[in-house]
This record gives sequence, C-alpha cells and structure tokens, in this order.
Amino acid sequence: MFTRDATGAALLGGARLADLFDAGDLSTPAYVYDLDAIDAGAMALAAGFGSQRHLVAFAVKANSAGPIVRSLAALGVGIDAVSGAEMALALGAGTPADRIVMSGVAKTDAELDAAIGVGATGILSIQAESTEELPRIEARAKALGRIARVSLRVNPGIEADTHAYIATGHDEAKFGIPKAELGAAIEAALSTPHIALVGVSSHIGSQLTSTEEYTTAARMLLDVVSGVDAALAGVGRPALELVDFGGGFGIDYGDGCDATPADFARAAATLVKQARREHMLVVVEPGRSLVGSHGVLVASTIMQKRARPNDAARRWVMIDAGMNDLLRPALYRAVHRIEGLESHEPAAEPTRIVGPVCESSDDFGTHALSEPPPKRVVIRDAGAYGFTMASEYNGRALPIEVFLRNGAVSAVHTPRRVDAWVRERLGESG
Repeated sequence: MFTRDATGAALLGGARLADLFDAGDLSTPAYVYDLDAIDAGAMALAAGFGSQRHLVAFAVKANSAGPIVRSLAALGVGIDAVSGAEMALALGAGTPADRIVMSGVAKTDAELDAAIGVGATGILSIQAESTEELPRIEARAKALGRIARVSLRVNPGIEADTHAYIATGHDEAKFGIPKAELGAAIEAALSTPHIALVGVSSHIGSQLTSTEEYTTAARMLLDVVSGVDAALAGVGRPALELVDFGGGFGIDYGDGCDATPADFARAAATLVKQARREHMLVVVEPGRSLVGSHGVLVASTIMQKRARPNDAARRWVMIDAGMNDLLRPALYRAVHRIEGLESHEPAAEPTRIVGPVCESSDDFGTHALSEPPPKRVVIRDAGAYGFTMASEYNGRALPIEVFLRNGAVSAVHTPRRVDAWVRERLGESG
C-alpha cells in the first residue's frame, strides 16, 4: 500500500522507497510492488463471496511477474490466461490446471492443444468466443482423444462506461458470441462428444467504478444459464458447472472509485442466490483491481526545460521513464498521479512531465512538482498494465522490477542489458 511517512517520504508496503534507491543497488526506471497488499486484496475479494462457491481467476495479462503469480497461487487464486504462454506461466507458478480459464478470440491450435491436453482433464474451461471457434476446439480435442471443457463467452450487448479501448461487451466488439447467435453455438457444442459444455461467461470491460452495469450483465448471463441447462437436459447431458461473470473491477487513480472488488463479489453472490444457482461455481476474473494500486514506477529526473518561463505549457520536467515503460498514458490518455519520491511538495504552478522516447505522445501530463524538481519521482497506481505492456522501443532496456515482502526487498528482476539488445538486432550471439 502506498503511503507517506511523517517527513513526507513515499512508502510502499512500509518500505521507504528513497532509501531503497539511495543504497545504490537499484536503478531507475523501476517498478516496485507490495506483495503483502496484493495478497490482502485477493483475500478481501474472496471473502466478499461469503459461502458461495467461487474461483478468483487473476487476469494475468495485468501483471505477469512470477513472484506475484506464485504468491496468488499459494492463496488458491486461479488464472485467466489469454495466451499459451500465460497458461504455461500459471502452471509453472503452481496454479493447478483446474483453476485456469483461457480466453481469447484467436487461440492457435497449439494453444488449444495445451489447454485440452494438460493434466487429467485439461484446464477448467476454454472460453469459446465465437460459434466458428467451436469446430476448431472439437477438431483439436478429437485429435488428442480428449473431451474439451468449454464455456460460451456471451457478448451481452452492454456498453460499459469506460474507455472505448477497454470496453468489450458492446455489439461492435470482437469479443464473445452475440446473443442472437447463442442458439447456433449451443447446437454446435452439443453436436459432438468431444466438447463438454461446462459454463457460460461474459466480460463487459475494464475499470468499472460501479456495480450497476456488471450486475445487468450478470442477470442476463444467469438467464442464459437457464436456457443452456434446458438444452443440455434435452439431450441427456449434465447441467452447467460454472458461471463466469468476468472482471473489470476498477481502482482509484485519484478521482475516486466507490465500488470495491468485494462489492462486485457480494453483488454476484446475491444474484446467484436469487436465481437459485448456488450449486454453481462462480468465477470472476480480476486483474487491475488486485495489482494496480500496489505497484509504482520510480523514475529519476534527468533535467527540466523552460521555453517560456511564465507559460506552464512550455515548462517540462524530463524523466528517465518513458512510454515504452508505461504505455497507458499514451494509449488510453490515462492520468497517473506523479509525485516527488522524497517528499510531496507541489509547486504553485504545475509542469508537464515527459519521458525520453522520441514521440510526442511520450507525455505523462501536467503535474504539480516542487521547484526545483525532485531528484526522483514516483508514478502511482502502476501495478497493472505497466511492465506487461512495456517494450524496448528506441533501444531502451525494460525497467527493473522490485518485489517487497514484509517491508523489505524479497526479489529483484533485472532485464537484459542494452548491449544484449544491440547484439540481437545485429544477429550476433554471445
């Protein structure tokens, strides 16, 4: 958890961040994560379900760092994977196959083979995102001599109040099976002995700050459960085992977020009880809400530039973290709070904070920093979609990752050096 001590110095997980970097062993830019707070958030979410059977499946695309995935696996948290590599990561970190669901609109044959073939019965569920995907799943299961466990991901046609790039449940989105095509999808799934239809799912988008749209989609999905169960009973097949309401729970980036992840869990459990489906396994897929607030990006100030001293739009503080390290501001126009690391003493006049990447979009927005600017800054709420979206654009090395446990550094991940990148691009080895 991010706080400040009596002197104003930034703390994460009880550790004074400036001290970690003053010691000289850590360089910037660096992501720093509070493992204890991540664990606590996962347990609070699970507690929100009360007695309802559930699986919290962490959307590992939000943060794929090994120490985080291992820590969550030890708590019994599952994984929502969207690639074969993410599934392999989950298995390698100790997540059982029967706690993994796989989403994605264009799964390759190799990915389907891995999902169907792992363990005794494959993963918990392959989320089929189109009617056209079902024959492909059937073919791979038949080739392996297996039965694929499949859920139908339904596109509920609900426009979530979020950024267009992270809204996934509306009619124009590439995700999920439109409600009008559900009959054909059910028929395709029931036409083969190589598919076991075990569930239905939906996901309407990310950074949801209230439960209203989420519960609307959940009610629709529970209606779908009734229809699918009737079709299953008609051909003598078992009823559905699970209903997956997706994730998308928001966090507070500084403007507030009234709904907590546990609020979504309580709402889901209440709806399931009202529908008399308590026997089903309820799956949710949180990503950002488990890690976003518990990671920061620490950067060093390189210099400042003043084209017009009295014009805030012409004053810049340039830091050593760029859009290749944290893409969200450039991609989504996202605003992350940026503050001094040693203390937070806002200047009377804000200044623009930019990175070193040779792009005009490498701009973190206008923030209030002290004058002169601090030696180092902390970019808050960067634990989700930070490092996982980072790149080596402009030949820049990936940032390091620092993991805190009990207020101390428990692990450090250091990326390859820039000279290794140069050798690779030249086609040289060694």
